[in-house]
Amino acid sequence: MSVESKKPREACCSKLKLFLASLAFVYFSKAFGGAYMKSSITQIERRFDIPSSLIGVIDGSFEMGNLLVIAFVSYFGAKLHRPRLIGIGCVVMTVGSYLIALPHFFQGPYKYETSVSHTAAINNSESALPCHANHSLTNADETADVDARTACEKAAGSSMWIYVLLGNMLRGIGETPIMPLGVSYLDDFSREENTPFYLACIHTVGILGPMFGFMLGSFLAKIYVDVGFVDLDSITINHKDSRWVGAWWLGFIVTGTLILLSSIPFWFLPKSLAKQGQEESQSKETELATVAEQENFLPEDNQDHEKEKPVTFQELAKDFIPSLRRLFNNSIFLLIILTYLVVVNGFIGMITFKPKFLEQVYGQSASKAIFLIGILNLPAVALGIITGGFVLKRFKLGAIGAARVAIAASIGSSCMLFIQAFIHCDNAEVGGLTVSYQGVPEVSYNPQTLLSQCNMGCSCSLKHWDPVCAYNGMTYASPCLAGCQTSTGAGREMIFHNCTCIGEMMTPGTNMSAVLGQCPRKNDCDRIFKIYMALSVLGSFISACGGTPGYIVLLRSIQPDLKALALGIQTLIVRALGGIPPPIYFGALIDRTCLKWGTKQCGGRGACRLYDAHAFRMTFMGLVTGFYFLTNILWGCVYVRVVKRQKKLALRNQAKENGLEGISQSNGHANINIAKNKDDKDKESTI
Repeated sequence: MSVESKKPREACCSKLKLFLASLAFVYFSKAFGGAYMKSSITQIERRFDIPSSLIGVIDGSFEMGNLLVIAFVSYFGAKLHRPRLIGIGCVVMTVGSYLIALPHFFQGPYKYETSVSHTAAINNSESALPCHANHSLTNADETADVDARTACEKAAGSSMWIYVLLGNMLRGIGETPIMPLGVSYLDDFSREENTPFYLACIHTVGILGPMFGFMLGSFLAKIYVDVGFVDLDSITINHKDSRWVGAWWLGFIVTGTLILLSSIPFWFLPKSLAKQGQEESQSKETELATVAEQENFLPEDNQDHEKEKPVTFQELAKDFIPSLRRLFNNSIFLLIILTYLVVVNGFIGMITFKPKFLEQVYGQSASKAIFLIGILNLPAVALGIITGGFVLKRFKLGAIGAARVAIAASIGSSCMLFIQAFIHCDNAEVGGLTVSYQGVPEVSYNPQTLLSQCNMGCSCSLKHWDPVCAYNGMTYASPCLAGCQTSTGAGREMIFHNCTCIGEMMTPGTNMSAVLGQCPRKNDCDRIFKIYMALSVLGSFISACGGTPGYIVLLRSIQPDLKALALGIQTLIVRALGGIPPPIYFGALIDRTCLKWGTKQCGGRGACRLYDAHAFRMTFMGLVTGFYFLTNILWGCVYVRVVKRQKKLALRNQAKENGLEGISQSNGHANINIAKNKDDKDKESTI
């Protein structure tokens, strides 16, 4: 016997704790990068002038990368060196993060759309006449020369978003081994009663990643995209403007470097460990050891615990299809997959577009919306996850108890979402878009509503977005459409005077001036927003309480040797159908609520600048709430199946104790058949 095998079990446990700490750090790092990507969605959309549906494709490319390799990594990776595969995945994620930031260094300076020149030679003197400054801009966005437009688009780097898509796909490929291989490795070598708490700790540390990711996104959203390359005094917009683009690229360099650092410990961890709490000499199980609760909860599995032999790739491949067949014969596994599929559709759509939702419905800036999600919602989620794990450990709940906790959390979070759907602010008052120039709400919008008697003689462009705020509290799409005759000052201090459209709502002699930027929402909107955020935080906590219990139901409902494959298949299906489509169809439906589209530098439709807040809210909250209510029904079905299986297995155990195993009774009472064949070992006993 080697010296190493005589070491006390503390040495083994210390390695397991090192793996636990390393896995927690890599969960933090990948979540940090993923959350930063979500927080940068709005900035990327504006920088590349693309619609929400296309930004949904870019966001979904992460799951596309997972889809390419998840099944093979989960199955074959379980037989190989799992810690090193996780380290390789981290390096791939780093390359993807750096690739996302690459377009910034090949594009020219960001040029936001504007309708007038903001560079007056002399401040405080009347300069260009806004009302007449757009004669040459009326059809400026319609470039007749196709070659000139193509050259313009090439110079502007309008197709550089492809690098972002490919980089995000690489991030998805690299993230693949972390969850299925990491969780199965931990569950294989830890005590049964410690697994829920360990998982809760990992996910709690992991949730700190999104918190810091959103905070980094909020900080960088206030820094201009071309910081260090342009004179910031010449920029006439601020971070509250819908045309503003923050330093999105800088965050991907930071997140990529952090993920690279998190990969280091995995190169030094062993392929396998002894079971926690046991001497190595007493452990005859392989890495795929069967835990006690699974032996009681799952049908009997007649396995020969032979000494582990080297397996070839051909042998692994030959067993792949039978393993899949065994896995999909498990009805509880299929129901849990369907449940996760529904809830992830709602969650991914919500987290992707929630910053934009807060911006458009409650008038918050993009940076503030991101900050509030990171500082309020995510800590509530972390607390909910650790609470769910603690409840399982404290009350020693099995699969049935965990399912009950998951159902309660799902119902509670659905109720919170339903209430949130009815808490909202009024639409922003924008002349010609949400209200008429006389202040009457618009029933429907068409481009001609931007024209009125007050600006008819100005020859204004209807496609530019350069908003100004009048002293009457109304926003106008541009100084020209506000009918402004003169302007003073330069840059951000420019003020427009004698605006004829403002005069239509005000008594003669009052201030008919306007300043750059949109007007803030009404005072009561701040109070309404605080109520919404309180309910949102409470709902996040309740929903997260069901996270760890739901995971335990999944782990305890599958055969031990199929654990890694089941987690991989779950990730494959949920990310393929629950991660890729939601950002796309959420984005496409949200695009339908747009009132004012921006104009690209070379002409054509750019990113949306203003949405119909009521239509946006009904679309967004309606989808999310619908998905969560459907989840309640599915969790109920899972609970019923778990209880039925537990009763069947209890009868089986009773039959064993009475010496009736394998004997069928046909005297008119219960007919109990015990599966003995290999083909039947994964099927439920029939009663």
